[in-house]
Amino acid sequence: CSFSCRCTPAPVGARMLARANGATWPMQPHCRKLRKSPPMRLTLLVAACSSCSGLGSGWRTGVQHHALGGVRPLTGYSRVVEPCCAVQESRSRTVDVIVVGGGHAGCEAAAAAARAGAQTLLVTQSIDTIGEMSCNPSIGGIGKGHLVREVDALDGLMGRVIDEAGIHFRMLNRRKGPAVQGPRAQADRDIYRTAMQAALRQVDRLELYEGSVEDLLLEGLPASSNVAASHAAATRTPRVVGVRTAEGAVLHAPRVVITTGTFMRGVVHIGKSTRPAGRYMRDSDSVEPPCTALAATLLRLKLPLSRLKTGTPPRLDGRTIDNGALEPQPSEEPPLPFSYVNEGGTVANAHRLITCYKTYTNERTHDIVRANMHTLPDYESGGGKGAGPRYCPSLFSKVERFPQREGHMVWLEPEGLSTHWVYPNGISSAFPLEVQQQLVNSMIGLENAEIVKPAYDVEYDYVDPRCLRHTLEVRECTGLYLAGQIIGTTGYEEAASLGTIAGANAALACAERPPLIIGRHEGYVGVLIDDLVTRGTQEPYRMFTSRAEWRLLLRADNADRRLTPKGAAAGCVSDERRQRLRDKESAIALGRHALASFTLPNSEWAARGFGVKPNGEMRSAEQILNVPRATLHEIEDTIASNPHGWRRGVEPPVGPAVPVLGREAVEVEIKYSNYLERQEKEVARLQDHMSVVIPFKVEYGALPCLSKEEVEKLTLARPATLREASLIPGITPKALFYIYKEISGQRQPQTGEPIASRTDSNGAEAGAEAGALEITEPADSHHFMEL
Repeated sequence: CSFSCRCTPAPVGARMLARANGATWPMQPHCRKLRKSPPMRLTLLVAACSSCSGLGSGWRTGVQHHALGGVRPLTGYSRVVEPCCAVQESRSRTVDVIVVGGGHAGCEAAAAAARAGAQTLLVTQSIDTIGEMSCNPSIGGIGKGHLVREVDALDGLMGRVIDEAGIHFRMLNRRKGPAVQGPRAQADRDIYRTAMQAALRQVDRLELYEGSVEDLLLEGLPASSNVAASHAAATRTPRVVGVRTAEGAVLHAPRVVITTGTFMRGVVHIGKSTRPAGRYMRDSDSVEPPCTALAATLLRLKLPLSRLKTGTPPRLDGRTIDNGALEPQPSEEPPLPFSYVNEGGTVANAHRLITCYKTYTNERTHDIVRANMHTLPDYESGGGKGAGPRYCPSLFSKVERFPQREGHMVWLEPEGLSTHWVYPNGISSAFPLEVQQQLVNSMIGLENAEIVKPAYDVEYDYVDPRCLRHTLEVRECTGLYLAGQIIGTTGYEEAASLGTIAGANAALACAERPPLIIGRHEGYVGVLIDDLVTRGTQEPYRMFTSRAEWRLLLRADNADRRLTPKGAAAGCVSDERRQRLRDKESAIALGRHALASFTLPNSEWAARGFGVKPNGEMRSAEQILNVPRATLHEIEDTIASNPHGWRRGVEPPVGPAVPVLGREAVEVEIKYSNYLERQEKEVARLQDHMSVVIPFKVEYGALPCLSKEEVEKLTLARPATLREASLIPGITPKALFYIYKEISGQRQPQTGEPIASRTDSNGAEAGAEAGALEITEPADSHHFMEL
């Protein structure tokens, strides 16, 4: 700055010069085209600060600012320089935690930080778009539903908001074991966004701030212009102390959480048409601008940046769809809520649930794709094809990777109760609009369907998550945390869970309290974070139940019992939530006691259709629930019609034997008690034997349960103990367990080997349900879309 005041210097390395009041200083225009212009001298009419005559730090095009603080209004010119001293001081703030971005990661990060006791500022380009569902208007799914339940267990917002906004609910994989069942709900976009904004405004110590973050405020970052200072600064880790907005505001905080989603140098594609943007606005052809200056700062921090791609399908006019030709899929009734706060109750829109419909692509659809591949964008990532999500691929990727498939499933999902827009789940692409229309009209039921919003892809920068700690703090910059798509994930649920952990840990660090770390055996969010920070990712990471080694312990029904106590210890769980958990634990204890207190002879159980020998041996209802294919509902019917089965001195409960609250947990924990106990022992045994010595001669390649990556890393490192092996990035607890089994001479059955079934004294196969516990998702993406 040429003046002796406190206004911030203009950005360095600019290609244009601005001149005013006799001073000349470099300035970086925001327009991409101007950046490519040759150097020139430009004289601007600018506003000067009346107190110091200094120039502001930000230059922008747009509406003229009149009478802002001490700034003299301009006339006849729309390009102005923002004010400095007086106005910036009034817009300067100091808080504990700043969260950048109002997407799903940002919402949960800000709420978690505030719950943990930090004065928190959520900074977003537009408060109106906080909680926007940019792609599919749905929450949950296989693995993803587990994450939402875990966010809710930590008192997060997503579960409660989807219970308020959901209009179609289903439990996926219901016919399989409880470890792989996942709740999913379709949402009304407008209700979801409104409910999320309302929920944020109710959080104590949290304030929403509208502004575009242009840069980080850092201490200790080496400056290339001063060699001596750079050398001194290089010896210490840089520290974040706040952010600066494009509007000239300086916001101070010792902890900053960045959750910019797809906005980091984002570029949107439709055919060969490309625009710098983070995403398209939902109801217009306008775009939301990308975040570019912040990416330059991350490069100065030497963070490893790369590019990823994601996409969204076209939106259809539901009035032009022939639903009569399609297969309907109604919502489950009664709907199962996501939030544990609503467990045993219902959801807000239970009285007006919708029906989704299903169609398929066909050979004509695939021929159109093949004939128009040359019209796809020229991507920067993925070798020119775009580094998109493997398990939610574009239609082009499906046709290319699975040429033998005659069709791919497409779910038609209404976007709300007050709109005709329909989301065709399964045909994301970035073809030109006319090609997209041909693709849509080639499918049954969509012959006359009209596109109201074209599909598009977006490419964006992400940071290799291996530069993070398990707290999600950047190793090389104290106080800086990253969460969501900026560290390589895909999906609202992954973003929300990462945001919860990052926000909580930012607040805990401010208070100098121990961090919130979730282990792989404690939660899917622990699996997610450990996979990211130890293995990294080269494609958008999606959560599956098969990624968890101890998935029977990490069910969707018990996330509150696993994580709410940890959240309470970290101070980010409310008293109401803790009391709710205590009520649930009491209900579970009452239910188990009731089932253990009701007994009948096997002959009576057999007469009711249960699979036991019809003899005189007495069995409790709890024992019968262990019998294959026995259900809690059938057992309760038997109890109600046989009151003589209650043990003497036990007062029968009024109503069902097992209370509604905690009912699912009772059934699962009794039915799968043997397997739960086995996994718990495996976890405990592994933790107890971390000091076990690994012989140097172990041939890791001979262990069939280790991946190729694990074999390579272990062979190279040759760890001396299991603890040393656990510190190798990418080595999972399951791998450690197999190594322990090998060196202790207790081999587990190899992959594909049958597990010997066990038979109890009455001939019932205790292992009959085991197959349901070992279900994993297939690796092929088209099967995932069907799931």
